[in-house]
Amino acid sequence: MTVAFHLFLPQMRMSHDAIVERALAAERAGFEGIAFMDHLAPPLAENQDMWEAMEIAAWVLARTSSLIAGHLVLCDSLRHPAVLARQVTSLDHASAGRFELGIGWGSVPSELTMFGAGSTEAPERVSRLGESLAIMRALWTGEVIDYKGKHFTLVDAQQRPVPARPIPITIGGTGQRTLALVREYADWWNVPLHQLDRLEERRGQAGNARVSVQQMVALVPTEAAREEVTAAATRRYGGMKPIVGNAEELTAHFSAMHARGVDRFYVWFADFAPTSTLELFADVINAV
Repeated sequence: MTVAFHLFLPQMRMSHDAIVERALAAERAGFEGIAFMDHLAPPLAENQDMWEAMEIAAWVLARTSSLIAGHLVLCDSLRHPAVLARQVTSLDHASAGRFELGIGWGSVPSELTMFGAGSTEAPERVSRLGESLAIMRALWTGEVIDYKGKHFTLVDAQQRPVPARPIPITIGGTGQRTLALVREYADWWNVPLHQLDRLEERRGQAGNARVSVQQMVALVPTEAAREEVTAAATRRYGGMKPIVGNAEELTAHFSAMHARGVDRFYVWFADFAPTSTLELFADVINAV
């Protein structure tokens, strides 16, 4: 199967123009897509500027021509599924099928408490996500539906138009309840950065979903810069175990990951993805 690279770009500490500049550079470099994060406050950086997730995806879709936009991942608790279903359909039509739905049940429970955005209990959140996915799939048929669940009740609900195509869905996580949702709804199973050791163990439970992973990368442009690049990546993201290397070394890494069954990589650059880095990474994309 083919390998695809998506740029993971947290939409914080950057202007809209800076984000679009990176998106256009990623498009030229051969990235298939771009993914943003979804929080009401940036994790561990609550005092920093950040843009809303769906807004920034729409902004980038309107200014690119081939790049797929999505999220890694939207937090289900932050949106009613009928609202999200409508947003997804709208972006699907506006972008000629370049929006994908990445969704999960939330990675920062304290954020939900901070903003009063629902339960922090894992069973409640994963249950709500299951209902959201069922409701969206039903609404996307364009038929009138009734739904009675623990979290939501819909009566004679209908949404038109329907999506122009089946919406690709990415669900992240390795827990048993999450994997049940992956099997039922997902096209892509995203294995979180800190759970890559579970990839082979849990692969069979993901059904027909293809595998994606997020990778923190520090690209070494020249040997003279290796020490500086390594130190900066370790200082900023040491806990995420960044992959440090030149184009040849990164090609070997991603090729090995593909051999493990990974077909999509969400690349998070430790230097915040300046256009020069994205241009150099084109060599990795072409080689892999």
